[in-house]
Order: sequence, then C-alpha cells, then structure tokens
Amino acid sequence: MKIPAPQHSGAVGVARPRLEAPDKVAGKARYAADAAVPGSAFGYVVTAPVARGRVRHIDSEAVRGMPGVVGVLDHRNAPRLNPEAGNFFGPDGSLRLLQDDAIPYAGRPVALVVAETFEQARTAAAALRIDYATATHDTGFAADHPSARPASTAFGPDAEIGDVEAELAASAVIVDERYRTPEQHGAAMEPHSATAWWEDGRLQVLDCNQGPFTMAMTLAVLLRLDPAQVRIRAEHVGGGFGSKSMLGPHLVLAAMATTVLDRPVRVTLTRAQVFQTVAMRPATEQRLRIGADTDGRLRALHHEAAFAGSPIAEYVENCPEPSKVLYAAPAIRTRLTTVPLDILPPYSVRGPGLTPGSFALESAMDEVAERLGMDPVDVRLRNEPAAGPVTGLPFRGRNLAACLHEGARRFAWHTRDHRPRRRREGGLLIGTGMAATCFSTGALPSSATITAETDGTYTVAIGASDIGTGARTALTAIAADALDVGPERIRLRIADSDLGLAWAAGGSRGTTSWAWAITMAAAELRAAAPATRPFTVSADTSEAFAALPYAERHAYSAVFTQVAVDPATGEIRVRRLLGVFAVGRIVNPLLARSQAVGGLITGLSTALHEDGTRDRVTGRNANPDFAGYHIAAHADVPGIEAHFVPDHDPDDPSGIKGIGEIGTVGTAAAIANAVWHATGTRQRTLPLRLDRVLEPGRTEGDLPVR
Repeated sequence: MKIPAPQHSGAVGVARPRLEAPDKVAGKARYAADAAVPGSAFGYVVTAPVARGRVRHIDSEAVRGMPGVVGVLDHRNAPRLNPEAGNFFGPDGSLRLLQDDAIPYAGRPVALVVAETFEQARTAAAALRIDYATATHDTGFAADHPSARPASTAFGPDAEIGDVEAELAASAVIVDERYRTPEQHGAAMEPHSATAWWEDGRLQVLDCNQGPFTMAMTLAVLLRLDPAQVRIRAEHVGGGFGSKSMLGPHLVLAAMATTVLDRPVRVTLTRAQVFQTVAMRPATEQRLRIGADTDGRLRALHHEAAFAGSPIAEYVENCPEPSKVLYAAPAIRTRLTTVPLDILPPYSVRGPGLTPGSFALESAMDEVAERLGMDPVDVRLRNEPAAGPVTGLPFRGRNLAACLHEGARRFAWHTRDHRPRRRREGGLLIGTGMAATCFSTGALPSSATITAETDGTYTVAIGASDIGTGARTALTAIAADALDVGPERIRLRIADSDLGLAWAAGGSRGTTSWAWAITMAAAELRAAAPATRPFTVSADTSEAFAALPYAERHAYSAVFTQVAVDPATGEIRVRRLLGVFAVGRIVNPLLARSQAVGGLITGLSTALHEDGTRDRVTGRNANPDFAGYHIAAHADVPGIEAHFVPDHDPDDPSGIKGIGEIGTVGTAAAIANAVWHATGTRQRTLPLRLDRVLEPGRTEGDLPVR
C-alpha cells in the first residue's frame, strides 16, 4: 500500500517538553512497583550461590510458619512451563524457572518466598535453608576456548568477499590486533518489578518492560495460555537500555505465584538480583586485520569476533556488523563465534553487537591512519562505499561523510597535530580522537487505531512503550502531523498489550515502527472522510513492511572528543564530547538531543568505567551493585554537543530513522583513540582503567615528549 505523505501541520520538528514531565517531577507518575493492587502479596526471589550444580534439598516447611508467609514456590510445586518458549533467537532456558533441580549459573532463581509484606518475604527468604550439590563450573571467557563454536546466523551469514589473504599480502600497511570488552549491564535506574493477578479468566500484569505486546505473547507461550488471556501494561518505565527487552524473571515468577496462590503477587528485584538474574551484554574478544595502500585505501578487512554465551539459550552479539557496512574494500571477511559458559544467558544491551564491534573496528581504523601518518578523518572518507560493501545493495540515505565533515568543522579538527604525545598542560597529557559508526535502522510490523471523536479530538491507540525516551511526546506530534491538527487534539494511549501488535522499544526501531502504523491509520481515516463521529480505523503495517525493497538502511554518526590524561595516576578526564548524527527526520529536536546526549554518556561510561567482573573461583558476579559496577556520574560528564545533519529515509512515510543507540556505539573508540593521541600508548581493552593507563615512575614534570 502506498501511504500518502503526512499533511505536516507543523507538529513534527518542533521542540516540545515531554508530556508526562509534570507528573514525573511531581512524583505522580506510577511505575511498576508503585501501582497499588488490592490484596497483593509480595514475593522475594532466592538465588543460587553456586555457578553449576543442583539443589539437593529445600527445607521450605521451616519458613512456612514465619510471620506473614503465604507460600513458597520451588521446583517441586511450581507450575510446569513450556520448554519451547524463548526469545528472538529461539528457546530460552533462562525463562524456565523452578522446573527442575539443575543450576546452570550463579544467581539462578531456585525459590520464591511469598508473604503479606516485602519485609516479611525477605526475612523468610533469608531463613530458607537450601542444600546444594556443586559441580565444576567454567566461566572463564577466551576466544580460543575449547567449547567455542560458530554463532547462529540469525543476522545473516559471515561475509566472504574477495581474497583477504592475497590483499593483505599486497598491502603497504597491515594492522593485526586484538580488542577486548568486558561483560556490561543495562544498569537502568528502576529495578525490575511486576505484579500479576487473575481477573475474569485473564492474567493481568503490571510490569516494567520495553514492549508489552511482545512480552504478553511470550508469556502466553511460556504458560501455555491463549494469547487473549494475557494482558500486560507498562505505563511508565524507568529506563531499559535492553535490560527490559526480554521476559524478566520477576514477571515469570509473579505469574507463576499468582496462579498457585490465587491472589495478586508482586515481585520486585533488589539491585543485586537485577545484576544476577537479568541478561547482560557478553564479554567479547575481537581480532581485526586491516590492509591498506599508502594512499589510505583499504585492500582487506578481516573481522573475527568471539563472545561469551550460554548452553541453555541462543544469542548473537553481532560485533562484525559495522565491518560489513562502513568501508569499501575489495576483500572483506567476518567470522562470529560463541563460547558457551556457565553464565546467565546474555542478551541485548544498548547498541548490541555494534558497541563492542565499533570499538574494535574504529580503534583499528585509527591504527591504520597512525601507521600511514594520515588524518583519521581522511582515511575514513577515502573508503566511502558506493553500495553495501558485502551485500552490494543500495544505501537508503547514507550521510556518514556529512557527519564527518560537519564534526571536523565544529571541532576545529584541522588544527590537530596528528602525532601523539605532543600537547601537555602541567602534568596532564592532552589528546583528541574521533570515530565514525553506523547502526541499522528500519521499521518492524506494528498496528495502530485512531478514533475521530465527537468533540473534534482524536484518540490514537498503539502498543508502544515509553522507557524514558519521550515516545508519548514524539508519537503525539507524529499523529498531529499526519492528521493535520494541533497536538492538543491528540489523545494517546500506549503501553498496553491489548492495543495490538507493536514492536518493542528496542533496536532503534520503536518510534519508526509506531510512527509508520500511526501514519498509515491517519491516511485511511483521511481517505474515509467520515461524516459522522465517532469513527474508528485501524492499520497494520505488516504487508507494507514486507513489500519494502531490499537495501542498506542505517543511521550514521561521527564522534569527536578531547581527553586529559594524568600518567602519574592513570586518570582520564573527557573534556569535550561532540557527536554529529544522520538519523532521518528529527521529530522533536529537544528529545532527539536528549537521546543523542544520553547515548554519548553511555558510550563514555562504557569507555572509562563499566566492567562486569566475575569471580573465577565462585563464578558469581563480583560487583553486582552501583558501588562496584561504576557508571558515569555527573563529575565524569563534560559539556556534550549533539548536532544533526539533514537526512531522510525515502522508504519511510515519516522520513525518520532510529536514534536510540547510534550515540553509544562509536564513543568508546573515539575516547580510546584520544587516549592514544595523548599518551602515545594504544589501549585495546575496555574499560580504560587507571592501572592500564598508569605510567609507573611518572611524576608531574617528568613527561618527556616522544
């Protein structure tokens, strides 16, 4: 179906504050753990302290008589779950909680204690005696691990274009290095919480997730229910970053408990339990081999990536994706490997695949420029492809060059001395760096309903989720634009699985997918021109999405940064961070900047701080809290600049692309490249910890120029 262009009332492109902002700052917005459900009991999760083994015995009778306790669920009395339930990649054993005595990873939920109050449940859970049988575990990740195997091809096969070895042999310069990134967590401010109860034969759930419709469908499969029996709402979500894009253990356990106990049950995870039971980004090890001629043109690009996985669920951390898209070369090869370990199955965290993948690729590209004595921006511009380097497909709006030119201009990049360790301020070494990157975009099937009301307003209903990104505000503007009315005449209903098919807020495809459905419904409403009201139309984009021509669809960015490094302490301070983005039509400049700045801060945090550490002896998380797992604080964040170049997706009726993750994926490489420029020492392992940057024996005034 050809969708008529929106009428453009002027709502899109205007900077407006978030619609829900007054309620949030006044404390009126109710999150999942806030909403009162009469008669609720509270569940407290008991997690296994061993990394591999089984439960020998649970003495639940000892706690059943404790004050307020109404029940204890474990593998002996929990409802039986569907083993076929899973995630995007297939069946997921992390969903099948309390089904047997097996413990596949440390932190596995082994019981749920339910009581009249949270405090009573917590006290009883601490008193629950469990005997474990331990087995030898393996949580040590390495690319050459004996259990390593080819990863799933869910994102397409490995690339094999041209003769990589021959092109490397003919290259004037070869970079052959390994890059490593640690386990990383979503670290959303709001801990995971869900309340479940049965009402008129339907399972009702209040949850914090990134896609109520997809969660409801997954839960229905897991519990062997008709999808019409499950309703999930997620009115306000305090951040997700991927950690709420899958069915969480809190929700599974709450649904099981209410089914057994026949009363509402709320399960809220503690901060430590979030780290232990909610999927994280896996550790990666990547090898980049890049060959180039003396003029900076690439001859070969070979990107191997291995990531930590789990034997109980499939997942793909698609690190080589940018190597298939960003640069032209006659020979490109990628290889992707998973290493199954005794860990919680990993899943998407903001910028999955590309965040670690871009760090490796863009660090290696900087090394190419270094060895050629060339400007890193020029090297990237000289390798602009005319079509997809691997697929050969046309690009739909490729504006990376515009990002590079505009970023270099704003950053005064031309004044940079490209030799390292040339600038100092007292005891500090000063350096600048940059990186370019991409993130795949597009829409996925969604549906929307619009009702023309008798009072002249329009009720727009779509199962979108606002995880703090301002989706309510953006979709209201899109609907107003499509209907050619002011935003004040739009009433938006979101965050309810009963509203129908809707893609989740993930993969930078949320707003794009929802906007397409709203625009299509508005076009049908305008075409019908109803004489009487109320009048309702619904639209589903499944067919329109399936009819899209194959093409390379991506957002692009260029990130520039300045750092100050103290070689005597190893401390790094980011002084300036500038990002220029090509992300399609900007719906709301205020919210778009907020998303871009948030992404840049996430990238800074990835570069300097975030490090999910696992104790090799116990296999457990060694830093499962915000004290040990440091994320960027206000003192770490400089003034940040985010700018946008004109861009447009010609296949999207609103001309928009995703913006949620493109700010994150290139930032760590830009900072690492700036640290090299400051110190003359290349850092290939994240985070850039003090001990990795420290120059032993250096003191202030003892800084010879190299």
